[in-house]
Amino acid sequence: MHRTAVKQIVMEGVLDANDALAQANRDRFDQAGNYVINMMSSPGAGKTALLERTLESLRGKLRLGILEGDVQTTLDADRLARFHVPLVQVNTDPGFGGECHLDANMVRSGLAELALDDIDILVIENVGNLVCPAEFKVGEDARVMVYAVTEGEEKPLKYPLMFRSADLVLINKVDLLEHLDFDLEQFLGNLDAVNPGVERILASARTGQGMEEWCSWLQRRKG
Repeated sequence: MHRTAVKQIVMEGVLDANDALAQANRDRFDQAGNYVINMMSSPGAGKTALLERTLESLRGKLRLGILEGDVQTTLDADRLARFHVPLVQVNTDPGFGGECHLDANMVRSGLAELALDDIDILVIENVGNLVCPAEFKVGEDARVMVYAVTEGEEKPLKYPLMFRSADLVLINKVDLLEHLDFDLEQFLGNLDAVNPGVERILASARTGQGMEEWCSWLQRRKG
């Protein structure tokens, strides 16, 4: 058998096994009444900064929980701990081979430490990577992609799966547009080329732009 075909069969088996575990996660979330968001981006796009703004804005209005994914360290979880919400860190390095994404099994490993019955919306902050996280379902209801304008207009064309799989694209760091040679209209055209009409919000974790729209989007999903 051709080597490429063998790789494809192996990958299909891995994804099938992952999908079964993702469904098991989904069953647990449904039982607890959780709405689950898989938040994905490249490294440094601003996911954690946006979550800090979100937790501050929705304090007392929505019961949020966070599952924080990274290869190593608890740096992002430490930043969010001051909000005293249900929070767990999952590192992919010890025990999971240092993977560049969270899969359903990794997410399952962290659920025992979360009081799911006390959470309306669980945000899974995935490992920063523009490829692998999009390939693995984790039991989520929706995928939110955080994209920073510092990354260039061409990324939807170069990494289409990530953008195509998103239900919402948070276009972050728009406060920097005046300092960049970045064509927002070209980026939006590239985005529509791979995911026509996908919902998008222009945001800035630094200035707070777009946070009201983003928080309203979250509140509508409380169910």
